[in-house]
Amino acid sequence: MAAIWKRSHKRTGGRLVVDALRAHGVDTVFCVPGESYLPVLDALYDARDSITVVTCRHEHGAADMAEAYGKLTGRPGVCLVTRGPGACNASIGVHTAFQDSTPMVMLVGQVQRPHLGREAFQEVDFTRMFGALAKHAAQADRTDELPGLIAEAFHLALSFRPGPVVLAMPEDVLAEVADVADVAPFVPLRPEPDPGLLERLHHVLGDAERPLMIIGGSGWSERARDDINAFVAANNLPTCCSFRRHDIVDNSHPNFVGEMGIGPNRALVERARSADLLLAVGTRLGDIVTQGYTLIEAENHGPALVHVHPDAEELGRVFEPVLAIPSGMAEFAAAARAMAPVAGERWSAWASEARADYVADRTIPAYDGALDLGRVTMELEQMLTADAVVTVDAGNFSGWPQRFLSFGGGRRLLGAANGAMGYAVPAAVAAKIADPERMVVAFVGDGGFGMTGQELATALRYGVAPVILVFNNGMYGTIRMHQERNYPDRIVGTRLVNPDFAALARAYGAHGETVERTEEFAPAFERALASGKAAVIELITDPEIISTRTTLSALRRAAKKAE
Repeated sequence: MAAIWKRSHKRTGGRLVVDALRAHGVDTVFCVPGESYLPVLDALYDARDSITVVTCRHEHGAADMAEAYGKLTGRPGVCLVTRGPGACNASIGVHTAFQDSTPMVMLVGQVQRPHLGREAFQEVDFTRMFGALAKHAAQADRTDELPGLIAEAFHLALSFRPGPVVLAMPEDVLAEVADVADVAPFVPLRPEPDPGLLERLHHVLGDAERPLMIIGGSGWSERARDDINAFVAANNLPTCCSFRRHDIVDNSHPNFVGEMGIGPNRALVERARSADLLLAVGTRLGDIVTQGYTLIEAENHGPALVHVHPDAEELGRVFEPVLAIPSGMAEFAAAARAMAPVAGERWSAWASEARADYVADRTIPAYDGALDLGRVTMELEQMLTADAVVTVDAGNFSGWPQRFLSFGGGRRLLGAANGAMGYAVPAAVAAKIADPERMVVAFVGDGGFGMTGQELATALRYGVAPVILVFNNGMYGTIRMHQERNYPDRIVGTRLVNPDFAALARAYGAHGETVERTEEFAPAFERALASGKAAVIELITDPEIISTRTTLSALRRAAKKAE
């Protein structure tokens, strides 16, 4: 039973919601306003000195901002949207938070209780709609339930495996007055690793000859990052990260060996297959990190698996481990750091070879065209601050920052591991709102910018200045790549006609520039920073250079040869 921590007094449901948000330490909410939750908006007016209301241009952008805010701060990002179309638009961000294990609370206005079940204007059964998209979905039936339901939402969003919680609030529930006490914030539940299991881990690791650690998931506080980096160093443990999670480990450390994501270094994949122990920490071991569920073989062939995850139900769901450890990431990292180191010098050659593979893979491929994206990215690496935030959208262009930029330490990477397009611009705006003094750079394709680029107006409205790099190759590049690989020369549906993105940025009141040659990039980036405004740098890229590892022509030739 949750503790009552304030005397009760009569308040509207909207005021109860805002008081509960304040009680849980919420300082920012992202929304598109709607008449279905006007009492909440009215109560936020009186809380404007403590809660910033960020009004977005589309619910997709609002939900992505809340998700990115949760990723960056470790606290649930809060999104408010209206019923029906509003919630449907925001569902992309909820799915992202679910697959990325990001703490998030989405509050949805709902039709009045007497209208429920009649397919009223904009009515949706949100508990059914979000039942498979969110960690939990509920609806308030009475005004006096609101404090407890919101406390439960924050509790569930942060406990065990973090994730999104959706609460629908009928309009009349928010308008009614109730005499009800506030509810104290719940303490999130995160399991501590069992000492006996840690002892077994020490023995399993001590028996290994070719270990490899794969780190991913969420719940990595700054202290947890420090602790796991210390564990890696003390045990000379070669360590890679799962897709878009390689800011957990300091990439400059000699034990960091790369990212097991989309289009990974094949040497890393082969090394993982030849390992005798895989220590998977935080990651769910989904299809991307396991390369289509092939990295670990069934029937005890291939590397032994130790799996550490905050949700006990995740352990053994995909692969059967020899050792399963239910634990929160911060709790495991602290305990791992305190463990006596094993004799890591036994695999010194294995570890150094893995690092050499990673360093070699960061060599810029030769390219004699006008705009060399490899060189551009390496120039950006030198201009980024040590604590910069880089956001990436879905698309092949994201391979350049993910392969050639370094993360960890104070530098962060925010990307939708579920592959949702339209993420990078809202995420960059949210990151800059969370910390206006921090450098924030977004990588987005022409397709992704077309989906949520209007959130540039949100950045201008709130006076924050991310730098947005738009990779313009005139197509949905990733899908074009798959077309050429599977149906060469049969191109349909992937070509784009784009505006002048730099001119569009200037029309918004932002700084806008177009870069067509490699030598133009660094001065343009410096001017963008110096402008003090949100900025868009449009990069006119060669459609032929479809990824960091291949070209359209090479894919087409290989596909035709295989016919």
